[in-house]
Amino acid sequence: MEYLMILFRILGSLGLFLYGMKIMSDGIQKTAGSRLQRVLGFMTGNRVTAIITGFGVTAIVQSSSATTVMVVSFVNAGLLTLTQSIGVIMGANIGTTVTAWIVHIVGFTLSISSLALPAVGVGFIAGFIKWKYHNVGEVILGFGLLFLGLDFLTKSMPTLQAEQLSFIASLSNLGFLSTLIGMGIGFVITLFVHSSSASTAIILTMAHNGLISYQMAAAMILGANIGTTLDAALASIGTKTAARQAAMVHVLFNVIGTFWALILFAPLLELVNWVVPGNNQEEVTAHLAMLHTFFNVLNTLFFFPFVKPFARLVMFLVKDTDQKPADMKAYKLEYKSASIQDTPELNILRAEKEIRDMAGIVFSMYTQIRAALQGSQEDPQNETTVDAFVGELKRQEDLADEMREALTLFLIECTRQRISRSSEERVSQLLRILANLEEMTDTCYSISLILERSVKKNLVFKRKEMEALTPYLDLVESFLNLVREHLGSPLSKEQAAQAEALEQKIDKSRDKLKKLGRKRIEAGQDVKTELLFIDLVRRIEQLGDYCYNIADQLTH
Repeated sequence: MEYLMILFRILGSLGLFLYGMKIMSDGIQKTAGSRLQRVLGFMTGNRVTAIITGFGVTAIVQSSSATTVMVVSFVNAGLLTLTQSIGVIMGANIGTTVTAWIVHIVGFTLSISSLALPAVGVGFIAGFIKWKYHNVGEVILGFGLLFLGLDFLTKSMPTLQAEQLSFIASLSNLGFLSTLIGMGIGFVITLFVHSSSASTAIILTMAHNGLISYQMAAAMILGANIGTTLDAALASIGTKTAARQAAMVHVLFNVIGTFWALILFAPLLELVNWVVPGNNQEEVTAHLAMLHTFFNVLNTLFFFPFVKPFARLVMFLVKDTDQKPADMKAYKLEYKSASIQDTPELNILRAEKEIRDMAGIVFSMYTQIRAALQGSQEDPQNETTVDAFVGELKRQEDLADEMREALTLFLIECTRQRISRSSEERVSQLLRILANLEEMTDTCYSISLILERSVKKNLVFKRKEMEALTPYLDLVESFLNLVREHLGSPLSKEQAAQAEALEQKIDKSRDKLKKLGRKRIEAGQDVKTELLFIDLVRRIEQLGDYCYNIADQLTH
């Protein structure tokens, strides 16, 4: 019964620690807001900025697993290349060492209880009150809960007597085998808690309380670095080849790094002992935090000159098995979570990229329609040609329907996480843009059906009608280009004025063309053909309306 109570105390302390870490991470993400979303621009720079970005994001979200899951997701979406992802993953591994130093400095150098409870109180009040720094209160609350959990964890461990854990002491005296056993234990702990930051805190606490030796704790930290790769590997299941390759980068980076650290284990510990003053058992948490930092920094320096050869090695190990376009299955977009910590603010970036791709589909459909309209005068289409044309637009329209459904679910999942108010408004805006884009694909498909009817019913539009339609088509194409090019950023005043002018010109052209069609009916032209022409004009004008709706969203 005593052992069961000890286990419950440890699990409760760990749960409070992890919950505090999550609240603190979410609060920092919400405080950073749109600035955090702009991080992609740094990621896609050179390898140095990629490393800095990986470090910064991981320091914010307090989890290399969350960062690497996000990287796998971005690579799968085409936002990052494999080479760019390597730098971010390197930086993420350095960033995860911040937790060890926080635990050492605040957890064991300062008095936790003197900081934790006041932080919980101040953070709760600051987060409860509706004011400008509402999210900062959440950060302080998470900080307090994190170290309150660590305080409980520290007080729970000493109740275990050394003789009760004699088997661990015996495992520490088996030479190289002890190192391997320690790595295995660290690996298993990290698999259990799904966070190398949390497992590092556990290891530092156990070492601080004398339950494990410095050497055993150091080996466990190396094992934790392998265990943290599991989340990225799981996130890559069912993704494109590039995403699986990015997950393999994380696995190989940590496994190869652990391998060389294992070979140079004794010299590495000596280096840490030389840099950090004090006895390695009395100042064990400082030594372990420095070991964690040295390992990840040296590993990054080792891989840094070989990023491109490393990428080629990964591409050799993980072959390209992506299906060709003709064999593509239904569109899928799954929200990848990193279990404990998550990056919902950054996942919105992925949704924005997919929405830009959907705008590309709209533009492709419109381009095909315009080519069909112009080609019908130069080379009258037969039924076989028009059937192929309509079939292709139907395929794209079906894809757009699938994208809208998947993206809607994805964005709703983002809002179920803890995101800032500005991000909630951004998600609402994206959902409205998404609806307009899907309506545009429906309209494009309906235009293709008008063209199909004109061919099969032999309702041929006159050359003069098509010449009058060309400026109208140019206006809509300009509007489509304006919207597509600015989907990821707000419109300036000049661009908003341009959108307003285009909408007015399209409306005037529509009225003029419809009036022209009615006059031809009065003049005795074929009624069915002219009504079909008027319907065509009306449908094309609808595309301009949807563009204006999107432009209106982009100005707010």
